[in-house]
Amino acid sequence: MKNILVTGGAGFIGSNFIRHMIQQYDYNIINFDLLTYAGNLDNLKDIEGNSKYYFIKGDIRDRQQVKSIFETYDIDTVVNFAAESHVDRSIEEPDVFLSTNVQGTQVLLDTAKQYWKVTPEDKYCREFKVGVKYLQVSTDEVYGSLGKDGLFTETSPLAPNSPYSASKTSADLFVRAYHETFGLPVNITRCSNNYGPYQFPEKLIPLMINNCLNHKVLPVYGDGMQIRDWLHVEDHCEAIATVLHKGQDGEIYNIGGNNEKANIEIVRLIINKLGKSQELIQYVKDRPGHDRRYAIDNTKISTELGWKPKYTFEEGMIQTIEWYLEHKEWINDIISGDYQTYYKL
Repeated sequence: MKNILVTGGAGFIGSNFIRHMIQQYDYNIINFDLLTYAGNLDNLKDIEGNSKYYFIKGDIRDRQQVKSIFETYDIDTVVNFAAESHVDRSIEEPDVFLSTNVQGTQVLLDTAKQYWKVTPEDKYCREFKVGVKYLQVSTDEVYGSLGKDGLFTETSPLAPNSPYSASKTSADLFVRAYHETFGLPVNITRCSNNYGPYQFPEKLIPLMINNCLNHKVLPVYGDGMQIRDWLHVEDHCEAIATVLHKGQDGEIYNIGGNNEKANIEIVRLIINKLGKSQELIQYVKDRPGHDRRYAIDNTKISTELGWKPKYTFEEGMIQTIEWYLEHKEWINDIISGDYQTYYKL
């Protein structure tokens, strides 16, 4: 039986991934999360009593605590979701992103390396009996911005344009270095924009749904024509599980939903679904370094590992909007004073 350490498992994607793994596989899941503003254990209330699920509050930068978890639970797999992830916040506090996203990743990698069972003749021997599998959950933002044409592939140049994406790029390079230097079995997944249940309401889709429901203005950066490829979180979780089970060591896999949409299209779709007025839209000053377009080429993971997204964008959005309508109490409970101040127009 695998003992999987999921870091950042109380966040949006992490909590959906834990639920997916508990439901689909007979593994022990250890959720390690600092419970910062975006971490919410209510995301996992339905499985908190499961005998194969364990929660530990802590920081991935705490080397001693990470080591203790490896020893206590005999960890053989790490899936690292733990990250500061909001671009706007990275512009205000880049040092926090450097510390958590880069230094935290290095602590996890170093601990995973230490827990190899290797032959005594060579502590860096690549032929080990039991290794710790390490999967880094990254983002398409490490590639920078696309023009009107083309798609990001796994060999696209890395060209981050925000402190957030720069920190994720740095973390990815550390993961690669630990594979190339020490032979650590790793994978990196780079996903497009996720949406779905349990997403913190600073992100575009839940923010617009919540503001519509509360008759508030809908802030749209610039002209709203920034294009993103949208991926339902359940498809993303299935893709990560596929990479864990089938991915070739050292490989990178791009994960996208094949759904390119401009931000303003998303906002208008939500307005129409909820029967609100277009007059709620308020265009605001664009943020610095705002990438114009992202789009993912899924060819590698589709052809080599057999994964494909199941949700169409239309199906996924209907499901997502209905979820937020049915869980108004959840979204109200997590909106903090800090969040309200941050988004004050």
